[in-house]
Order: sequence, then C-alpha cells, then structure tokens
Amino acid sequence: MTSEPMFLSSATSAASRQGLELSPALVARAEAGPVAFYPTDAMIFAQGDKAGAVYLVEFGTVRLCRVTSDGRRQINSFHFAGDVFGFEAGDERQCYAESVDGAGIRLVHTDASGVPPHRLLQLALTSFASAQHHLLRLGRMNAVEKLASFLLDLLDRQESDGVVALQMQRCDIADYLGLTFETVSRVLRSLKDGGIIRVPSIDRVEIVDAAALAALSD
Repeated sequence: MTSEPMFLSSATSAASRQGLELSPALVARAEAGPVAFYPTDAMIFAQGDKAGAVYLVEFGTVRLCRVTSDGRRQINSFHFAGDVFGFEAGDERQCYAESVDGAGIRLVHTDASGVPPHRLLQLALTSFASAQHHLLRLGRMNAVEKLASFLLDLLDRQESDGVVALQMQRCDIADYLGLTFETVSRVLRSLKDGGIIRVPSIDRVEIVDAAALAALSD
C-alpha cells in the first residue's frame, strides 16, 4: 500500500531549490502538485498501479524497484533532486518507487502539464537510455567495473567536487548492481586499499584518483 505523504509548505529548503535549478523548464511550466514528503522507505507508488503521471524529485533520493518472479528485489534506478521518474510504455506501473532517505516529490500530470510534449519526450527517452545503460552494466561488467562505473555515474550526476554522497545502503547498491552485500563491501575496501577512494563515513566516498577509477570502469 502507498504510504500517505506529508505535504510541505511553499517555502523550500536549500536542497529543494537545488532541485528546481536542475529542472527549471519542468517546474516553471508544469502544472505540478505541492511538494509531498515521503519518509525513509515510504512507498510513492506500487508495482501494478495505473501509470500516467510522472514525478519530480525536489530533494532526497528515490529508488525504483521491481519484484522478480522468484520474489527477489531488483533496483532499476536511483533518482536525485531535479530528476523526473515514473515514465511507462504502457498503462501499468512495472516498478514500485520508494523514498531512500526522506524525499520531497512533486506529482506532474502529463496530460495536463504545461511542459511542451517534446520536453516530456526528451525526459522519457533519457530515462529509457539510462535503463539501457544499466542493463549493459549488469550484463557485461565484473564487480569492480560495476562499482567503479556506479561511483563515476553518481559523481557526474551529483556534480560534486570529488565527493560522492551515498544516501543508499550497501544492500541497495548490491541490488542495483546485481551483486551481494559482501561483494560491494569487498570491492569498496579494495578501492580504498588501492588509494583510489577514501571512505570517511558510511554515506560518503571521496574520489582520490578519478582516472584510475575510470580505467577500471572501461
């Protein structure tokens, strides 16, 4: 069952303002709803729900997951401030969405949105291209290559100066990359011992040698 969100006032935090800056056209022209706050692990929509609307992340992190036929969880993507998610090719949700760390979300009705159709198409195609890249990562990379590529992807998306914020748990990373929790921990430790990264805290990774990390992801 989808958790009931908490609706926030129009005053936005610094984090949500950052989300507006990352997607100004969408926020300025969309007939978006108010910002709804979803606590950690709260469900935003369920697998099998009717599709239609899309969602804009104002702040926080969202994971899109799918339950496989054997009951395992597979994480398909993570979304951060400014990202739009919830595009579907059909009428039914193929995944379910959850807040990772407490997320502020706006609902955007695509059939009544002020966003130009070509802009929505561009966002949808970007989402599908990202999904294709992830499938390539799962199918052709070993554990070290997967984790190196994942860290570089986060570094690029977060536009940070050599620091990656890991809002998600190690088990989330494992379910996203098709690895075990133990393998994720082992590879991070190996990268740390090799002087490629530093891990000052469980939710923070400093990229010491980006060139070496990029070489590992090839």
